[in-house]
Amino acid sequence: MKINHSIRVGIGVMALAVVASASACGGGEPRSALRSASEGTLTVGIKYDQPGLGLRNPDRSFTGFDVEVAEYVAGKLGVAPENITFKESPSAQRETLIQNGEVDFVAATYTISDARKDKVDFAGPYFIAGQSLLVQSDNTEITGPDSLNDAKKLCSVTGSTPAQTVKDNYAQDVQLQEFDTYSACVEALRNGAVDAVTTDDIILAGYAVRYPGELKVVGQPFTQEPYGIGLAKGDDETRSKINDAIDEMIKDGSWERAFNDTVGASGYPIPAPPTVDRY
Repeated sequence: MKINHSIRVGIGVMALAVVASASACGGGEPRSALRSASEGTLTVGIKYDQPGLGLRNPDRSFTGFDVEVAEYVAGKLGVAPENITFKESPSAQRETLIQNGEVDFVAATYTISDARKDKVDFAGPYFIAGQSLLVQSDNTEITGPDSLNDAKKLCSVTGSTPAQTVKDNYAQDVQLQEFDTYSACVEALRNGAVDAVTTDDIILAGYAVRYPGELKVVGQPFTQEPYGIGLAKGDDETRSKINDAIDEMIKDGSWERAFNDTVGASGYPIPAPPTVDRY
């Protein structure tokens, strides 16, 4: 069967539209942050719902320690804050966003782990956190992971490891509840649907400040969580540049200022800055 010229043209236009659409959605190859920066822009993955770390405000501006780190790194790559596009990066989607080229890098309370290093590379760390627990302020039963017995309900986020860490190492009969975001876990805690929320102490401290007198962080941190900046696998040049930026941020005092301006109000004590391990 012959296809006339107008039909061929129509098919060609549709094919180009599909390609353009896929490209616009970032569903292709990983990106190089250095290449994007040379064009004057960067797309950076952050959390939108973590007070003190990565938060989208009602006016659609962004605040938090991760945001400050991302903006500092971007500046060292030659990109001004107004030329950064922040993209929400839920825990379960961070590797996919990097691999699909939807972001140039991710700074989203992103713990460096061997399993994740199979899929993406990391610069850093730029912070060392530790896992802890958040409970209602009047809760006197839960004081640490060992007290999560009698089938207590523990909430964490899909794609993260904290809840399973508790179940594997401390309280085998704990009932795990997994939601898409920590803010959803916190709402479940506030309305009594779960008994505790677990993730990194610095994240929990931000929620405790958001709901003063209602929530509290309990116990001592029981893991080490090195936060890194995730980027495309094999992009050694970008990783080296970001590591240099993190080093400089620590040395010139910007790291401490950023922490005090964002997390300091929570009462979370400022730790010693980490040593960049250049993963």
